Amino acid sequence: MMYALYTAVVLLALVLFYAPAAVVRFVRRGGRLNVRARLGFGGPRRRAHARAAWLHAVSVGEAIAAAPLVDGLRRLCPELPLVVTTVTETGARVVRERYARLATHRFFPLDLPWATRRFVAELDPAFLVCMETELWPNMLRTLAARGVPVMIANGRISDRSYRRYHLLRGLMRPVLADVRVFAMQSAEDARRIIALGVSPERVVVTGNIKHEPLSDTAGSADLWRRLLGFGPNRRVWIAGSTHRGEEEVVLDAHRTALRECPELALVIAPRHPERAQEVQALVTGRGWPVVLRSELGRARGRDAVVVLDTVGELAPLYTVADVVFVGGSLVPFGNFRESAALLEAAGAAVVVRDAGELGRELARLLSDTGLRAKLGDAAYEAAASHRGAVRETLELVSRFLVPGDHP
Repeated sequence: MMYALYTAVVLLALVLFYAPAAVVRFVRRGGRLNVRARLGFGGPRRRAHARAAWLHAVSVGEAIAAAPLVDGLRRLCPELPLVVTTVTETGARVVRERYARLATHRFFPLDLPWATRRFVAELDPAFLVCMETELWPNMLRTLAARGVPVMIANGRISDRSYRRYHLLRGLMRPVLADVRVFAMQSAEDARRIIALGVSPERVVVTGNIKHEPLSDTAGSADLWRRLLGFGPNRRVWIAGSTHRGEEEVVLDAHRTALRECPELALVIAPRHPERAQEVQALVTGRGWPVVLRSELGRARGRDAVVVLDTVGELAPLYTVADVVFVGGSLVPFGNFRESAALLEAAGAAVVVRDAGELGRELARLLSDTGLRAKLGDAAYEAAASHRGAVRETLELVSRFLVPGDHP
């Protein structure tokens, strides 16, 4: 009964909201609707008698963070073709560009029984590793009926999700029962999933995969500085993962900082790259030159604000910054609680709540080289102390998911 009611709600939302919104985006921006793929049709041909290793990464952030898992799964199960699914088109682009030699891409189907059955029958997965806490009742039920083990990797439960799940915890129990193991980012995430009805022996705290180190950061910083046209001694601050409403505050803080540091450069990376032109218009409205990352090869003013309109480049771009502001604290959306708390507790970051605090902290950090170095060192140590999530996650995959004979 619960699944029938859920399916009816999904169908209603599809007809009233999702489909009309998708058509509007198609008319305005072009692209593809991928209707057949959303209904579970049209996957790439797989080798005869070869089941698939399946990794799901809903959007851009998860697709980027999944890089070490993609590499690890190829080493762990070299004889199983790897398929990575996403929900969004931007996530699909990351998979196709970054993992072309390692995996094939498919869109995750709509969570309707006939679509999930068709998709799973065609893919024939040996197991599913699902990034973060993506819980699709019909898909999980379909996989359970075929005996396909599922793992939640890098799991987290936000405050808002926990409140919603807790209200429906009676209905959530059979859904959660279809997941074999939960690899959660923190002890609090583990506590929450257990409170929702998961037995403790199926829950493991592995840490956050996103804390794994980047490679060749020195080389990356030099490359980015040349690309951006910033000299080796020019100070740079980056406002990353900003939400609508935060860019105006960032620009106000930048105007104030320029009075004391006229050589200061600003890079803004909106959390959703499709908002890049909207942010570009905000900068232009302040009377400043501006350039999109995709247009960096064109002539531009030396003092132009750079707006990142590409995906997958923000993490390495941070290596050029003297000061970084990570969005989410100036609007009701919030930021990543555990990561913010980790850095704040280590004395590696300051949480700002309004324009005044942002401006004051920016000025303080720009004027004190020693303070910037101290915070940077503390951040490195804090992240280093929480590494190992990828190794532990792959150990769980090997223990709970990988079939012994790799059929």
